[in-house]
Amino acid sequence: MSGETFYKMCGSGNDFVFLDGRETDVSRWPADRIRRTCARATGVGADGLVILAPGSSPGAVRFHFYNADGSRGEMCGNGALCATRLSAHLQLADPGEVCLETDAGLVRGRVDPGGGPRAELSLPDVGRVAAPQIDREPGEEAAGFALVGVPHIVVPVEDVDAVDLGIRGRELRSHPGAGAAGANVNFVARSDQGWAMRTYERGVEGETLACGTGAVACATILAGRGITRLPWSVRSRAGSILTVSGSLGADGRLHDPRLSGEARLVFMGVLGPDA
Repeated sequence: MSGETFYKMCGSGNDFVFLDGRETDVSRWPADRIRRTCARATGVGADGLVILAPGSSPGAVRFHFYNADGSRGEMCGNGALCATRLSAHLQLADPGEVCLETDAGLVRGRVDPGGGPRAELSLPDVGRVAAPQIDREPGEEAAGFALVGVPHIVVPVEDVDAVDLGIRGRELRSHPGAGAAGANVNFVARSDQGWAMRTYERGVEGETLACGTGAVACATILAGRGITRLPWSVRSRAGSILTVSGSLGADGRLHDPRLSGEARLVFMGVLGPDA
């Protein structure tokens, strides 16, 4: 069967359609085609679509990320973890040092040397930004705001399961204080199994089962308030563990942040002529 080969990957609950940029081109993927491919009922189904192409220098990989609604995304943590492992699998880069050129800057990754389906990222320093004035709902603590390639609102809560994400997440996603493009919204709380988080993602416009950059944002806010210490682990909605480490500076910035998590190649397929 003729068509374009795709790779379905999962990162702690976030799922993605990946394409080899040596066999396709960004120009062949307008927003409507991305939406059709990412559609759950009528396409492959995914939170986003990624095209990996040779970067600007030997061993570098250009990371083109698109949300499920077809919009361009600057960065995606779990997408970058998956990109690290797939880049090595496709021999675009060495598994010990994958240099991803993202719209949010350079991200370095490496594949789990033990051969497991995990990867680790080294990210640019994370800055805490003055949070928009958000009126608290019952069970919520004061919100925080961090930039991890993309903007994140972090809301510590008493119980993540009690949050009506479809209402509260959508409301905060477009909060005027978050800027014209809005922000991802993360609700985080202690649970019987440690820390747990839920995320409402812009571009998906609903809850996703994980968020890598959201985990980094939560760690930055919680550690900055003295609520937790680094390294910090959190359970995604899918049940997988994301771990954030780094050094919190006196300026509130998270220096040398690192994110480790799942990067699992689920299956390969071929897009049909109507895709």
